Amino acid sequence: MPRLPSSVYNPVSLVGAGIALVSFGTVVIFFAMDMLGYVQSPYLGIFTYMIIPAILVLGLLLIPIGMLLERRRKRRHAGEERRYMVLDLNDTRNRTAIMIFTVGTMLLIVISAAGTYQAYNYSESVEFCGEVCHEVMYPEYMAYQHSPHARVPCAECHIGEGADWFVKAKVSGAYQVYSVIFNKYHKPIATPIANLRPARETCEECHWPSKFSSDKKLEKVYFPIDTADVKPWKIVMDLKIGGGQSELGPTEGIHWHMNTANDVRYIATDEQRQEIPYIESTGLDGRTRIYRARDLDMDDKELQAFEMRKMDCIDCHNRPSHIYYPPFRTINDAMAVDRIAADLPNIRALATHALTFPYTSQEQGMQRIPKIIRDNYRTHAPELLQQRNADIERSIVEIQRIYERNFFPSMKVDWKQYPNNIGHMYDPGCFRCHDNQHVTDDGEVLSNDCNLCHTIITQGPQGQTVSDLAGLPFQHPADVDEAWRTVPCSDCHLGN
Repeated sequence: MPRLPSSVYNPVSLVGAGIALVSFGTVVIFFAMDMLGYVQSPYLGIFTYMIIPAILVLGLLLIPIGMLLERRRKRRHAGEERRYMVLDLNDTRNRTAIMIFTVGTMLLIVISAAGTYQAYNYSESVEFCGEVCHEVMYPEYMAYQHSPHARVPCAECHIGEGADWFVKAKVSGAYQVYSVIFNKYHKPIATPIANLRPARETCEECHWPSKFSSDKKLEKVYFPIDTADVKPWKIVMDLKIGGGQSELGPTEGIHWHMNTANDVRYIATDEQRQEIPYIESTGLDGRTRIYRARDLDMDDKELQAFEMRKMDCIDCHNRPSHIYYPPFRTINDAMAVDRIAADLPNIRALATHALTFPYTSQEQGMQRIPKIIRDNYRTHAPELLQQRNADIERSIVEIQRIYERNFFPSMKVDWKQYPNNIGHMYDPGCFRCHDNQHVTDDGEVLSNDCNLCHTIITQGPQGQTVSDLAGLPFQHPADVDEAWRTVPCSDCHLGN
């Protein structure tokens, strides 16, 4: 005699039971592999916690659907009237069915709860964010791995705490999945400026504005293009990064903008917030100052069409994790620590050319960079290939490393696509506002005076530097006359 009601024995229910059993066994095996680390793949988590559990649920749903269809079929053929199910615990088949249903339901609830929790954790993991959509997110993932926040999970900044932002993130993520599947995504991936959570709810969980105080020493060595005739230029400066509470130190400094006693608001007229024609600032004295760009060709009514934004951390720290560095900086820093031999003739210009050549893929770039460097020395300084071969090869390896971390042709990604607002050397940054061109109605100007943010303590050619703890007037390493006073640094230091 069958151990279950006869309605269970139909093709649909049996297929559903088979799918459920196979899916359950697969989930158990994959879960064990994931926990024991036998397979290191971002796709294992997707199958284990998302896809296969969905197939398991589908199989379980087919069982009652098949039973209903089978009951209807029998009723039509036998001409029976509609009858409701009778649960008779004296009937062995009914007892068996109830036991299987009860135990199975309890197991399914426990497994589903654990699976849902694991699926939630996995969808919040760095592995999920960075490796699942490999080609699309590879540039962001690579930059993140070499950033100051490489130990901070993606969700800590992009989502933060709270169910509302979690739901918003998942809804947004659903569209992103659609975009990847149907190739609807933009190249390069746009910075999600409009959708970012306010910094006070994410960044300030670790970085507390009230505690920003004191100064920071910055020491740099800049190497000229022509290393044969010009010595490297050394500069040491005191960065005024203060601006927190007065009892902890001076309130004047870069983080004055984030002092909770000050309120800075602005209007940007472009998506990347690089064009800022209007600024309002309310200080400790309660007075509100309104600065307008001298070349502003809009009236207040037209400006109201744009968002008035309260300044927060990401207005300056807009690339805290996904940073693509310009060649000017990366090559210079590598030369400073001797990863690129600084005394190789023309090496800086060669490295810049090799990095910025328009390759069609990252693989092509990695292959062509050594050829560009070697061919140049073979043509113009063949003796160096023998005399300095080890230094040339060491430099080539470092140039390739720089390229691999900062250039991604398939996604059209490099430093030019993502302005970095920290500082002003390679992008407008501070000079978006502090450009001597934003003025109030009574003539007060937002100055671009160097001493507002840093004091130069030492500068000059290496071995011939001049120092003064009271501060030195800035001297440009190259002879550009007074152009550095009016031309933004980034206009020259783009690294092209």
